[in-house]
Parts: sequence; C-alpha cells; structure tokens
Amino acid sequence: MKEIIKMIAELVNSIHDVIWGISNGIGLNLSDKDLHLWVIGILGIFTFFIVQAIFRLLAKWSITAISFIYTFTVLVVIVFAIEIQQKITGRGNMEFLDAVIGLWGFIIFFSGYLVIKLFIYGMKKLFLYIKQRRTEKTM
Repeated sequence: MKEIIKMIAELVNSIHDVIWGISNGIGLNLSDKDLHLWVIGILGIFTFFIVQAIFRLLAKWSITAISFIYTFTVLVVIVFAIEIQQKITGRGNMEFLDAVIGLWGFIIFFSGYLVIKLFIYGMKKLFLYIKQRRTEKTM
C-alpha cells in the first residue's frame, strides 16, 4: 500500500512539474495555487461531462446503478483514508489488500441485495401474470 501511494504521489509530482514548466515556459508565471485552480478546474469539468453522460444513460436504465457507483466511490475514499490513518497512527498495517478486501465486502453484500431485489421483482411479475390469467379466464 505504501509503495502504491508513493508511486501515485511520484506520478502526480511529475505531472505537476511538467505543467509547471510549460506554464512558466509560455510566460504565465502561475503560482502553485493558480496552477491547482486551472488544472483541477479543467480536470473536474471534463470529468463532470463524462460522468454526466454516463449517469444520464444509467438513469434511464436504473437508479440503483447510480447509487452503486456513488456508494462505491465514497467507500474507496473511506477505505484509503482508513489505511492512511493506520499508517499515520501505527495502529494496524497499511496494506492495499485490506482496502481491496473491504471493497469486496461491499460488492458481496450488494450482490445479496440484488438477488433479493430480483427475487421480489420476479415474484411481483409472477403474481401479476397469474392475476391476468385468472381475469382472462373469467371473461
């Protein structure tokens, strides 16, 4: 886990230095805060447009899919925050596998939820079918 965080930090630092160098090279002379405003702002708005398009499609299909994606995203943040907290405080081991297993826990429980939801949906359809058949026979 520690190595993964270091790799990500190194990648982000490298990208930061490249953008910093380009901005200074073309004479913008941006402060670090200016650079963050522009980079995160642009990255955020492009991400928003992609997410907006995906969620519009998903909303036509199932609001459950959107809820799953949102919940999973929040859990990713929480899981990594817990792992980082363990490293900082020394309480527990900071391991990537812990984060993965925790997220698998959510996927397993969510799968159980989907099975129950599909069963209830199927039972409703079956009862409607039986009711419809009875109505047709009485006519």
